[in-house]
Amino acid sequence: MRHLTFDLSDSTDGTITLEAMASTRESAGHAAVMAEVDVVLAWANTEFGDRKGPVEDGHVWDHELLIQHEADGWITVTLTFSATPEFADAFLAAFAS
Repeated sequence: MRHLTFDLSDSTDGTITLEAMASTRESAGHAAVMAEVDVVLAWANTEFGDRKGPVEDGHVWDHELLIQHEADGWITVTLTFSATPEFADAFLAAFAS
């Protein structure tokens, strides 16, 4: 990953949050950020696709993708996963450098 750097945090209920944010100009870098988002989501769907849904309902992972168009041509992309430790461990094994 060149643009997305994930921060990991956990809560007292065992849910882990993995969140990345990238801000780029539309003409320089946004397509690369979205390509990285696509790679991560494709991995999650391949590895855990049948177990996607709200973690508090017993699923392994869920995500939220926000794309905000800011002033002066900036675009901010935020990708957030809510996950179990199983998903987070597999995610880190796949993407941690």
